[in-house]
Amino acid sequence: MKRFSIVLISLFAGLSVTAQDYMKIHQKAILVDTHNDVLSSVTMAGMNIDNNLKGKTHSDLNRFKQGGVDVEFFSIFCDERFGKDTAFKFANIEIDSLYAIAKRNPDKMSIVTTPNELDKAIKEKKLAAMIGVEGGHMIEDKIENLDSLFKRGARYMTLTWNNSTSWASSAKDESKGTVPNPTKGLNDFGKQIVKRMNELGMLVDLSHVGEETFWDAIQLSTKPVLVSHSSVYNLCPVARNLKDDQIKAVGKNGGVICVNFYSGFIDSTYERRIKAFIASHKAEYDSLKNAKAPEYEINGFFSKKYPSEASSLRPPLSMLIDHIDYMVKLIGADHVGLGSDFDGIESAPQGLDDVTCFPLITKALLERGYSKSDVTKILGGNVIRVFKANSTK
Repeated sequence: MKRFSIVLISLFAGLSVTAQDYMKIHQKAILVDTHNDVLSSVTMAGMNIDNNLKGKTHSDLNRFKQGGVDVEFFSIFCDERFGKDTAFKFANIEIDSLYAIAKRNPDKMSIVTTPNELDKAIKEKKLAAMIGVEGGHMIEDKIENLDSLFKRGARYMTLTWNNSTSWASSAKDESKGTVPNPTKGLNDFGKQIVKRMNELGMLVDLSHVGEETFWDAIQLSTKPVLVSHSSVYNLCPVARNLKDDQIKAVGKNGGVICVNFYSGFIDSTYERRIKAFIASHKAEYDSLKNAKAPEYEINGFFSKKYPSEASSLRPPLSMLIDHIDYMVKLIGADHVGLGSDFDGIESAPQGLDDVTCFPLITKALLERGYSKSDVTKILGGNVIRVFKANSTK
């Protein structure tokens, strides 16, 4: 009996050390999240991320710290309802809001645009705030607008959002056969955009783009590309995810693919289940559709109004790790990262309730047998490498 007790004590001691180890590894690593929508979904709605917004949002300044987030790419976003004379203006208003947050919180965060500034912010234990523009429609077909956004701090641009531009076709339009232009992919102006991004040192982001655009851009880019928030098509066949040949091409290019936490891009059954959930509230759905609310806003509305039903649809965390595993086995641990899409999604896997939950990914990767070195790369090292490879300073 005494020997049995000693064995039990040893076992629990081992479990405790494991818990300590994953937190130690997590805190020591530089965690980079390449996509967070808190500016467009929260700040522009009048909420202040300086405050504790737990229960209302996925993110606020203090919770970034609690989750061990060292570098956050804040998404500058507006949807297809913005266009000529409105999209570029709105992008700048969102950037203004980020600068205002940084100005109010100089002890907590710093906007960074160069590798040296990034290293300095991390050394000072501040959140390194970076800017990513989600959708090429925000430059309104003007290279000078691209230059302007870069000068204001934008360090990546997603060539398209769900809506195609006049110069690049999106994944949504290509998959549905609704590309508004005569040809798919990049036209001559689109190729000029990619070349200019390379010249500036702005990462070419290939999330959201159609396959034709993907291949045109990756063959043209002279620098490693970013895929800021996408997952694996073979595990969850939606147009926003990458097929095996695309994943391999990013590896060959030296780029990085940052797995998206959205349940609908992780679990192949989620889309069917959320449609059934929303259909059970038909009158409300019809009202929102009649008001021309976009699908992502409708999903968010129902998830907030019926949280217990929405929570039951969330896949297990293991499914997210499966996507990381898949990409690592295909192209190696040097080309995978994290692009949560927090505050831009209505559902993430179980346990990933907000930005404080990033340590669960570290724990899960270690439990899968990943080395400390590979975990550190996935958490942020790979994105930092790609950022430095693109930088001209």
